[in-house]
Amino acid sequence: MTQQNRTSEGGRIDRGTPVTFTFDGKQYQGFAGDTLASALLANDVLLVGRSFKYHRPRGIVTAGSEEPNALVGVARSPAKHASGEATPNLRATQVEIHQGLAAESQNRWPSLAFDIGAVNDKLSPLFVAGFYYKTFMWPKSFWNRVYEPFIRAAAGLGKAPTKPDTDTYANTYAHCDVLVAGGGPAGLAAALAAARSGARVILADEQAEFGGSLLHERGAEIDGKPAADWVIDALGELGDNPRVTLLPRTTVFGYFNQNFLALAERVTDHLAEPDPALPRERMWQVRAKEVVLATGAIERPLVFPENDRPGVMMAEAGRIYANRYGVVPGKATAVATAGDSAWQAAFDIAEAGGTIAVIADLRAEPPAALVERANALGIRVETSCAVTGIIGKTRVKRVLLGRLTDTGVVSAGEVEADCLLMSGGWTPNVSLHSQARGKLDWQPHMGAFLPGDPVQAQRSAGSCRGVDGLAEVLADGARAGVAAATAAGHPGEAPSFTATGGDAGSGWWLGAVPHDRDASRVRAFVDFQNDVTAKDVKLAVREGMHSIEHIKRYTTTGMATDQGRLSNMNALSIASGALGNEIPQVGLTTFRQPYTPVTFGTLATTSRGDLFDPVRKTPIHDWAAEQGAAFEDVGLWKRAWYFSRGGEDMHDAVARECRTVRESVGLFDATTLGKIEIVGPDAAEFLNRIYTNPWTKLGVGKLRYGLMLNEAGFIMDDGVVGRLADDRFHVTTTTGGAPRVLAHMEDYLQTEWSDLNVWLTSTTEQWAVIAVQGPKAREAIAPLVDDIDLSGDAFPHMSLREGHVMGGVPCRLFRMSFTGEAGYEINVPPSRARAVWEAVWANVEKLDGCAYGTETMHVLRAEKGYIIVGQETDGTVTPDDVGMSWAIGKKKPDFVGKRSLARPDLVAEGRKQMVGLLTKDGKTLLEEGAQVTVERSPARGTSALGHVTSSYQSPAAGRPIALAMIAGGRDRIGETLHVPMPNGGIAVEVVQPVFVDPEGSRLNA
Repeated sequence: MTQQNRTSEGGRIDRGTPVTFTFDGKQYQGFAGDTLASALLANDVLLVGRSFKYHRPRGIVTAGSEEPNALVGVARSPAKHASGEATPNLRATQVEIHQGLAAESQNRWPSLAFDIGAVNDKLSPLFVAGFYYKTFMWPKSFWNRVYEPFIRAAAGLGKAPTKPDTDTYANTYAHCDVLVAGGGPAGLAAALAAARSGARVILADEQAEFGGSLLHERGAEIDGKPAADWVIDALGELGDNPRVTLLPRTTVFGYFNQNFLALAERVTDHLAEPDPALPRERMWQVRAKEVVLATGAIERPLVFPENDRPGVMMAEAGRIYANRYGVVPGKATAVATAGDSAWQAAFDIAEAGGTIAVIADLRAEPPAALVERANALGIRVETSCAVTGIIGKTRVKRVLLGRLTDTGVVSAGEVEADCLLMSGGWTPNVSLHSQARGKLDWQPHMGAFLPGDPVQAQRSAGSCRGVDGLAEVLADGARAGVAAATAAGHPGEAPSFTATGGDAGSGWWLGAVPHDRDASRVRAFVDFQNDVTAKDVKLAVREGMHSIEHIKRYTTTGMATDQGRLSNMNALSIASGALGNEIPQVGLTTFRQPYTPVTFGTLATTSRGDLFDPVRKTPIHDWAAEQGAAFEDVGLWKRAWYFSRGGEDMHDAVARECRTVRESVGLFDATTLGKIEIVGPDAAEFLNRIYTNPWTKLGVGKLRYGLMLNEAGFIMDDGVVGRLADDRFHVTTTTGGAPRVLAHMEDYLQTEWSDLNVWLTSTTEQWAVIAVQGPKAREAIAPLVDDIDLSGDAFPHMSLREGHVMGGVPCRLFRMSFTGEAGYEINVPPSRARAVWEAVWANVEKLDGCAYGTETMHVLRAEKGYIIVGQETDGTVTPDDVGMSWAIGKKKPDFVGKRSLARPDLVAEGRKQMVGLLTKDGKTLLEEGAQVTVERSPARGTSALGHVTSSYQSPAAGRPIALAMIAGGRDRIGETLHVPMPNGGIAVEVVQPVFVDPEGSRLNA
């Protein structure tokens, strides 16, 4: 297994550790430290994939995460690959090889060398930009049967795994003073400066090693040391600092509001046999006081005919492969450039033993020092010279040259070469700055956008803000690091570094390179992955796309996995030329999260399997299970649905439970209700604004029903609120609404009423709630209450007391009811809940009571006409609609939703209102959701008056009952309406929505 393109020495690979891997089933050898891309190049494998639309042969273009072509499926072994456990769409430039790794090319069939899909290339005149907008319009019937199935079959590049992912993924949260994104010279200098100032620092870089360009910068020295040695010393200092966290193989992929950043760490992908205790990847969610973006710059391709052929790559990539991995990219390499940096790549490859066939520079007068050095190395130099084409299909064979003249381009012959390195200059990497909502400034002298003023607490440093030259980059990074540390509360002084080598360069090119070829017959590619050509961009402009965002969607340029980091600037230049506008007038596409693709596993972290939909159980759950309870899911909670005895079905069990509660006493687990503690001098004022009810005059020790609206004036939640002290309230919410209500409160507190001195704390898990309901409820709990007077005068309905039960268990005792019977809710710590429950249960049993579940609770509350949010309400219901105008504080100046309640459509006649329904036959149980109409059998198209919201067999009423939302319902009391059903309409009488104890006398028993 020869590595014919491997140099005899040099590079950062471990030549003493050979590594065997497979690509498309064929075995190859590399070394530890190789990426899959460098190992394939070492073995002279240039063809690695096929493009998306035309299935053209494609090779490795870059050496980093911006790689558009070399996307592969990867598994830890051929066996795992064969069993469907490969991960698709990984960039070969980032995949670190290990023993046994199995990789496979993508988007080809039956093989990479012979791909049937390549027929698309022959038919390319039919598949120009925007063809899908014109082709799939007719006949209309073809969409479902032909077009959509074909498009879905053709979509994507790799094959999705067929087996469940057996790897584990982790998630961690972190805070730091300074987060540095990028571990190149600017990032290392920034991290050193911040750490020396005393700041807590996180340094993250997507590569396996920190150092960035310093890892392949030959001859550069920092502080008198070779650059690579300086990196080792810098990392040693940072690693020894307990305030510093180093995260290699970690991509900062998302920059969100308030300096919240998301990082994806690849923990074990590079290992053949990882420790099973380790996750494959880890998500870091970081809140940083300050951020330094040291994300570098990305080399820009040249746009010329056949620039997509395997063997054409970026000049800096060729330099990286030569210096860092000991791989010369070709036996005879040509270089096409418009800037200085590509010359250095040519020199390094020549000194590594490679052959440079020619350096073709678009400039008429490149720096004389570069020309002199090329001459000394025996390298042919052509100035005012462009590459006008490539001879060769699956690899470069010859390079066509053209001379730039005042009148156009004339042929300058051709040169034998199997590799072409190209460089159109550098594009600062502003993706994360843009994600952070920072603006960009166009710099025409650089042909690039640079970061403008930041919106968040961040600053850019080094090449990503247009700084060039090693000494300048180090100084800029140090300044940014100490500025960030100072802003985070750790003032210091920027360290100084002396550096030689890595000098600043000049020169760039944007847009299509001129050539002497027949423009109608050749294609120059702008976006390699999506097969977008310069002609496609011009066509989009001709067809009316004048914004770059429209051009992007019409052509798909910039929509590949690199988000246009290689293609955007060239596409902008071509579009601006076609439009006759300057580049800033055309605009710039939006950089969105994630910066590079992130696995679903990383995003899901531990939320899979049982943890995907976590089951929450109350402290009483096991007791209920022991009693034979059936359970239902309510939000994330498991709640006892009903307790069957002696073979009862649900209906019999619920009927028994309902009768028992009405006649004696019932025990109910209400722990799942949301609970929020609202504390602070302005707590009452906060409640006044967030709820419809008035709260300032509610006395300590009193309860009040609370109704919450959204901004549109519609009911979003309800619950009971108790005042524990002048500055402290205990708030309950619906079971499923707890997170939403807390978020709603926090949103207003932090954004609208930040002047209020209030704290909100979720206490749902701090209190278990035991509801005791029924005429004998007081008798059931009295023997257990230590220090609370339960007499009606001392403890009336809608009161609360703090005290103890069972000889010292702290409790908050509420006298309240959701059944219409006298009731109490005992709030106790969860750790003591089961003991208290069993003690209450013993008394309940003595009184011939029962435990009851949620179904009985629903029946009992419906008999009293109490609403359930989400059942009687649907997001369009106001308080008046459900007969709760009494819950609106008439004298309050404002509350959330108040102004919306005055909207004409919310006070218009004919709105749906909650009423009761009784079937005329007294036997039929209506279906929930059934429509209600005037006529028994309405004509097709007749609008319904409303619908049934709740329907139950009521033991107390001795018949079925229902609640419904009916247009003008309160004015229809006494009318006969109908519920159309497949077997005929059901006649119903509209009645008041309270079926039991309308006077409420039982509540005060």
